[in-house]
Amino acid sequence: MNDWFTVEKIDYDTYVISEYRHWEETHCYLLIGAEKALLIDTGLGVSNIKTVIDEITELPLEIVTTHVHWDHIGGHKFFKNIAVYENEKEWLFKFPIPLHVVKNNLTKEHCDFPLEFDITKYQIFQGEPERILHDGDLFDLGKRTVQVIHTPGHSPGHICLYELERNYLYSGDLIYKGIFIRQYVHINHRQYNVKLYHKKH
Repeated sequence: MNDWFTVEKIDYDTYVISEYRHWEETHCYLLIGAEKALLIDTGLGVSNIKTVIDEITELPLEIVTTHVHWDHIGGHKFFKNIAVYENEKEWLFKFPIPLHVVKNNLTKEHCDFPLEFDITKYQIFQGEPERILHDGDLFDLGKRTVQVIHTPGHSPGHICLYELERNYLYSGDLIYKGIFIRQYVHINHRQYNVKLYHKKH
């Protein structure tokens, strides 16, 4: 059992997998359809999220990236079938933030990291995506469909995933508690607010 992650059920075949032991408290979502499963983001990458997924489902798995920030793509290294929005596909080859900055963010507050984690060996994920996403694209999981909605602002290629049948919105970092922090140069405050306004009206 991997005790780094906290697994909670939203409904009978939807799970949220959280990293509450880290200050970022990253959340990933596992959606199980009739034919395959979808994992939305993979977290920090300090522990193997795949071991958690394997305990829940044996279905073929697709990975969708809400946005290419280090705390959402860290576990991509454990998977192959990765999808990313077109605006950020190059970031999976050259991350826009230096490794030392990422490591400082990762460890800036005391955290009870898992025993196997070694900060000196931590790397930002780099790899070839299997699928490039566009606004309006669909994931068909079998009796369960999820739509891609481009919501830039937090990052140029940020997306939300919308499940019409259940009226679920998986918002990535478009919506979160606390103060809006413009910590990266690519965050567009105006674009962020405009997109939120149009989504609400």
